[in-house]
Amino acid sequence: MAVDSAGLTSSAGEDGPIVEMRHITKRFPGITANDDISISIKKGEIFAFLGENGAGKSTLMSMLFGMYEPDEGEIFVRGRKVCLSSSNAAVALNIGMVHQHFKLIPNYSIAENIILGIEPEKKALGLFPYVDIRGAEQRIAGLSRSYGLEVDPKLRIEEVNVSIQQRVEILKMLYREAEILIFDEPTAVLTPQEIEFLLEIMRELRNKGKTIILITHKLEEIKEIAGRCAILRRGKLAAVLSVAEASTHEMANLMVGREVSFTRKKKPPRYGDVVLQVEDLRVRNENQFEVVKGVSFSIRRGEIFAIAGVSGNGQVEIADAIAGLVKPSGGRIRLGGRDIGAERIRRRIEEGIAYIPEDRQKYGVILDFNLQENLAIKQYYLPPFSWRGVLREENFKDYAEDLSRRFDIRSGQGTRTLTRSMSGGNQQKAIVAREISLNSRLLIFVQPTRGLDIGAIENIQNQIIAERDQGKAVLLISLELDEVMSLADTIGVIYNGELLRVSAAADLSPNEVGKYMMGVKS
Repeated sequence: MAVDSAGLTSSAGEDGPIVEMRHITKRFPGITANDDISISIKKGEIFAFLGENGAGKSTLMSMLFGMYEPDEGEIFVRGRKVCLSSSNAAVALNIGMVHQHFKLIPNYSIAENIILGIEPEKKALGLFPYVDIRGAEQRIAGLSRSYGLEVDPKLRIEEVNVSIQQRVEILKMLYREAEILIFDEPTAVLTPQEIEFLLEIMRELRNKGKTIILITHKLEEIKEIAGRCAILRRGKLAAVLSVAEASTHEMANLMVGREVSFTRKKKPPRYGDVVLQVEDLRVRNENQFEVVKGVSFSIRRGEIFAIAGVSGNGQVEIADAIAGLVKPSGGRIRLGGRDIGAERIRRRIEEGIAYIPEDRQKYGVILDFNLQENLAIKQYYLPPFSWRGVLREENFKDYAEDLSRRFDIRSGQGTRTLTRSMSGGNQQKAIVAREISLNSRLLIFVQPTRGLDIGAIENIQNQIIAERDQGKAVLLISLELDEVMSLADTIGVIYNGELLRVSAAADLSPNEVGKYMMGVKS
């Protein structure tokens, strides 16, 4: 079967496309999200959409799921032209979607979330209708086992971790008998182990006849799982490629529109005075279980100190304790030689701590503020943003426009764009831009490149190195071992709340770091 440059198939019938989107254009105020895109997807394939943050991937698939209607163009499902005016219309055509930010109700059980809107009913005494929650729980349990997505249907969403929540979203689609499954950045919040498990689930779904559409910017995932890949760049279709025949370098260059470097160049470090000193730090979680157990380390000016470890070993709690988000149960935190353990968060910011948190939506931005408000949120009460208690909006705007240019933050309505409406990657760029611009002496980066495309990752990692070269102290916490090895001057490996090894990065191999991450002490 021939495939033309737009990815449209030239045959129909059994081997023809299950989805066709012809000349799709979608505009929002100030931006064309999709510009004359034509694409074709075959039944039973894993088809990937690759592109930078804000390239239009999610918008295009949101139209297939009925969340938006195209301004121009046509959509065909199983050879028939369709009007997808709502998500219910998409569900009726057996289309399901797992969104980047999950659509779950925290205080509802797993079963209640899955059946919401299509609750199975029974009648008591043949007269009085009620929701058959027990029957739904049994069906969900069976469904979860058959696809390797084991969950306890009775648990509330707020009681389970992110990877279980993602399983719930997949089960929502399967419960509704979806045949076309759309995954929007499904690995953005998962650990490497969870990512591998999810990819295996996708293979199993494909083997059972499902059509998988994967929206991502991660080249290695596409190479591992997808058959074909459409590359979007600034709302336009750049190419449709056979994944097996295309190199990651070729895909990266097409995605970004320029030559992309996969390696980082660093000058030898020039260390100065100690900026941060952590002594015997101990942190307990909300259940009073000790998750940080007597951790000690220091960071000098001009040094990137990276903490490497598998997710959930206490590294995030260390960062939160330094930034003031959690109160330590023991130990000392010194900034420039002064104990800051009792200082409030604002005071720590003023004394020179910048913080890029792991959970960008919970701690990094206020979603219902616009971009310019979020970019100035740590300085709004200071000149030039405020004068005698009066906010100067024009200075907010000028500052936000400057940061947007420097950090390539893309937003549909400029600096007044509601942050909630921005892509996850552009929200992350905004947080990084704000924190670096504070000119703090200590910068804490927790998963700084999570959810970013290859071009943005290159930019942020180069920014981290530039801050180090300017004499800043950098604490980097990352689950990406490659990122740790390429950026760090010093590495501390954490396991079960303890630093098992602290060494110069040059003295550790990736294999050694990996072993320590798994708890091997010798």
